[in-house]
Amino acid sequence: MACVGMGSYLPYMSTVNEIAERHVTRFAELDPVTATALGLVGHDDEMTDLSPDGFASLDDLDRTTIAALRQASSTDHRSQVAKDGMLERLAVYTELYSSGETERTLNVISSWPQSLRSVFDLMPTKGEQALHNIAARMAAVPQALDGLRQTYLRQAHRGHVAPQRQVAAVARQCADWSAPGKGFYSALVRRTEGNGSIRVELDRGAVAASAATAEFGRFLESELLPLAPDRDAIGRDRYRLASRAYLGATIDLDEAYAWGWAEVLTIEAEMRRVADKIVPGGTVADAVAALDADPARRIAGRDRLREWMQEMADRTIAGMDGVHFDIPEPARRIECMIAPTSDGGIYYTGPSEDWSRPGQMWWAVPDGVDEFSTWKEVTTIYHEGVPGHHLQIAQTVFMREELNRWQRLMCWVSGHGEGWALYAERLMDELGYLADPGDKLGMLDAQLLRAARVVVDIGVHLELPIPRESPWHPGEIWNAELAWEFLRSRVHIEEQMLRFELDRYLGWAGQASSYKLGERIWLQARDEARQRQGAGFDLKRFHSQALALGSLGLDPLREALARL
Repeated sequence: MACVGMGSYLPYMSTVNEIAERHVTRFAELDPVTATALGLVGHDDEMTDLSPDGFASLDDLDRTTIAALRQASSTDHRSQVAKDGMLERLAVYTELYSSGETERTLNVISSWPQSLRSVFDLMPTKGEQALHNIAARMAAVPQALDGLRQTYLRQAHRGHVAPQRQVAAVARQCADWSAPGKGFYSALVRRTEGNGSIRVELDRGAVAASAATAEFGRFLESELLPLAPDRDAIGRDRYRLASRAYLGATIDLDEAYAWGWAEVLTIEAEMRRVADKIVPGGTVADAVAALDADPARRIAGRDRLREWMQEMADRTIAGMDGVHFDIPEPARRIECMIAPTSDGGIYYTGPSEDWSRPGQMWWAVPDGVDEFSTWKEVTTIYHEGVPGHHLQIAQTVFMREELNRWQRLMCWVSGHGEGWALYAERLMDELGYLADPGDKLGMLDAQLLRAARVVVDIGVHLELPIPRESPWHPGEIWNAELAWEFLRSRVHIEEQMLRFELDRYLGWAGQASSYKLGERIWLQARDEARQRQGAGFDLKRFHSQALALGSLGLDPLREALARL
């Protein structure tokens, strides 16, 4: 696809909201897969061009939108927030593209191979048109993967290849998704229950998509893997850009690394105090064993797990609404789901723009796992549901009068979103929802993982030394083996899931630390608001004002809050 200029889409002197509307419209045309994921309707039968020309077209859109925004005037606080937010995000996107980061991205959780597969999870399966959309998009998977192959090879010739660990892991994912008789696409067709001529169309699309996915996996293994470096670390310069992209803020990386260590020690001390309430005189390990053995905290079977998730999420929404938050009526519905594949952990997907698809909480259960401990996951429901991602994202989608379409549907900043969701977990403790010591220990265990991520993420990718005052490997330089030992000794997660988590951190530099660093900035923003407002500070009003700004880079967020 050739680059398309935006002169006909973004006329001179357009308002910020007009520019945003046209950007969204054009983006959906250029990237239908992401459009479906974002809930933008009308492109479910189309496929994204993943060739170098396709990526160039998206970059052209970003640059032309930036030029138009710089000419647009901001008439009030709301339009200034929108303008600042768009300029910050689009500038990061153009920098990522120019440096080759956009086109080289390949990792175990958030790159184009996963997006092409997971978009089908979000597509309607009822009605003839919905089934035609699925068939058409499956039939287009081969062309998309061929374009992506061209893109990866072009970047490889420039010396830009993902590490061996990530290339090999994604090759294995492709093999799993395309396994004969039990692969993802054939299972998808069976779930649709289509028959007659549409079943023929679906089967044909599934065969094409499966074959192309298998071939792409072989390409990764035979052509890209030999070109891939064995070093996981990306280095300080690349990490600095990644950190800014995920936080929407510029931070001191060395200070953040030292803070992460201190936060690990603080949380571990708090865990020991809570563990003593569960097993008096016992250790954290003793408390974990007691909680895992408690039949009242065990769930057997995936169906029962989904029911428990749904019950917890619904009960929390009912308890929060009108008391701590004012939740719009459509956002009071969340759908809890067991994901169709075993990769990806626990995650949230937002509602579609027309609310035909509700906000959904997904649990990608590892193969062979059929029993679950609820003490670890109460805090996860708060993180993914209310007051975490579901409240934040669904409320933003609802705010048609206050936020433009780009703000409501397209803007996502990990430090803002994941930082808020982690802040929401801590908030639920402050509000008394984690009075049970077991649930509190689960929250602290999740907080410890996020703090450990800061240490591992920054330490490995910058190849920093472990502090000399540490009793654990003092002065040694971080690598994947030390990262595994560090996480394994501190975090209470099944080994298979923790292996996946570590691979994720190693291949998605900057994202893992954005949770805890984002929460830190949210807490700082709350403290700053309390200092400005003094006795007049109201926590519910602060949350309402902050969330009403939509997703923002964390630097623009603090600037916007300071103007309120």
